[in-house]
Amino acid sequence: MTRRERYDFVIQYFEKNMPVAETELAYKNPFQLLVAVILSAQCTDKRVNMTTPDFFKKYPTVEKLSKAKHEDVFALIKSISYPNNKTKHLIGMAQKVVAEFNARIPMTVEELIQLPGVGRKTANVITSVVDRQPNMAVDTHVFRVSKRIGLVPQTATTPLAVEKILIKNFPDNLIHKAHHWLILHGRYTCLARQPKCEICGLKNHCRFYQQQNKK
Repeated sequence: MTRRERYDFVIQYFEKNMPVAETELAYKNPFQLLVAVILSAQCTDKRVNMTTPDFFKKYPTVEKLSKAKHEDVFALIKSISYPNNKTKHLIGMAQKVVAEFNARIPMTVEELIQLPGVGRKTANVITSVVDRQPNMAVDTHVFRVSKRIGLVPQTATTPLAVEKILIKNFPDNLIHKAHHWLILHGRYTCLARQPKCEICGLKNHCRFYQQQNKK
C-alpha cells in the first residue's frame, strides 16, 4: 500500500466516523483557549476543564491577568502539573499581549511563539482551532498515532519532522480537523501501552497492526 492510499483511507474513515472533531478543552474566546492550552501541557484536558471556570471568573480578560499576583494565580492552578512555571508563563504571556499586541491574542505562529509559555505546538493549536489555519500541532498522541498507522516513516524522529510530513499529505482544508482526528484516536483507541486494535476501524490499513499480525 502506498502512503497516498493510506492517507486517502484514513481521511475517508474519519470523515465518516468522526465528522466533528474538535478540541476537548472548554473555551469561549482566543484568550481562554490560550490559557487552557498553556495549562494542558503534561496535564489532562479533564483536569484543565475543572480548573479554568474559577480561573476565568477571576481573570476574564488578558488585561486582568496581566495585573495578577503570582500567589493568586498559583492558588487557582495548583492542582495542575507544574503550577509554579505555568503561573509565571500565564502572567508573562498576558503582560506581553497587553504591552505588544494591544491586548489581542496574536494569530500567527511567529507572533505567538514570542509569548512566554508558548511553543510551536501551542501556537499551531491556537491558529488551527481559532482561525482554521493549516497548521498541525504534534503532541504525543499525534506523534505516536501517525507513525503507527504509517502516515509518516519511522525515520521522522522529531515533532517538526512529523508536522511537515502531515501538512504535506493532508489537504489544507482538513489539516485543522486531522489534528483532532489523530489526537482523539490516540486518546481513546490507539493507546500508548495497549492499543485497542480489536475495535479499530483502521487496523487493515495500519502498518503497526500489520506488523504485529504477520504470520
